[in-house]
Amino acid sequence: MNRPLTLAEMQRIRHWHLAHKDEHPLEYQLWDAVLCLWLMGWVGWMPVLMFELLWVLPLCLLASTAPRLYVVWRAHAHRAQRLRCDWLSRGR
Repeated sequence: MNRPLTLAEMQRIRHWHLAHKDEHPLEYQLWDAVLCLWLMGWVGWMPVLMFELLWVLPLCLLASTAPRLYVVWRAHAHRAQRLRCDWLSRGR
């Protein structure tokens, strides 16, 4: 995957996790954590600039790419047959 995730793709993944929450509770919580990081990355840049904490900017940038990094990591593990990732193949 060489492109960013669209909101529609993130929503599709979220719906899969919600539908399979009972069978895959850890995966559900992990995706929630990834989305939390993503939101913190986008919201965090304003206080960082306001309080001149420029050393935190790379963390905000990394957090804002968390969903894409997670999907790329999961896709790699799926192709290597280390993890099964049912939500990956849908809609692609």
